Amino acid sequence: MAEGLELLRSALDASVAVEAVYVAAEGVGDPAVGALTDRALEAGLRVFELEPGVLAKLADTVTPQPVLTVVAMADRPRAELAGASLVVVCAEVRDPGNLGTVLRSADASGVDAVVCAAGTVDPYNPKTVRSSAGSIFHVPLVVDDDTAGVLDDLGRAGVTRLGTDVRSGADYAAVDWRVPTAVVLGNESAGLPPGLESRLDGLVHIPMAGRAESLNVGVAAAVLCFEALRQRRVGPGPATPGSTMPPMTAREDTR
Repeated sequence: MAEGLELLRSALDASVAVEAVYVAAEGVGDPAVGALTDRALEAGLRVFELEPGVLAKLADTVTPQPVLTVVAMADRPRAELAGASLVVVCAEVRDPGNLGTVLRSADASGVDAVVCAAGTVDPYNPKTVRSSAGSIFHVPLVVDDDTAGVLDDLGRAGVTRLGTDVRSGADYAAVDWRVPTAVVLGNESAGLPPGLESRLDGLVHIPMAGRAESLNVGVAAAVLCFEALRQRRVGPGPATPGSTMPPMTAREDTR
């Protein structure tokens, strides 16, 4: 369920499979609502007007917007990760707002795919969909509970697998992001799940100048993915030449 006009517009722009559009009684007669529902009708979609109070029972928010769109789930098999040059793997990212931000950041920075691995919140959670601001319709999405299998497949495909950490590992600006890379994001408080060490090629961290303990996982994803985009556009920064990826040894706390 995608709530609001902007998500309906994003769904129409992305030509995803929309099953139906529902309009609350208070939205009938609104020019902005009318313009989008007319566009939906022209596209051959079903549009239903609801009796007063019905949409409030369906929506996830306390004060819902007057339009609710039902969109078909469109996650892809992990076999489609073959050939990807930048992948974000979410391992036990449990906050729906954080996952939505990861999807939005991945979309904006040109990530090839986002993987929702074991323990990660449902990407179709209404809050995740809202937080993605429509990016869930743009970024190829893989939902796969076999985290180890996903990482093994990426490794066999020649993708460098980097786990994120608060302090350990390479400075993110000293990493060569121009090679095929998978960024593995862990749980918001516990970090990377245990047992993944043998399936990672190294750790990466974002140096912080202030007193904050860590970055929000969505913000961290944005920093890393946009550094990858920057390097792929203009080349690595001055710290990159001669840099080496420290070997993976023991598990570190990752947020």
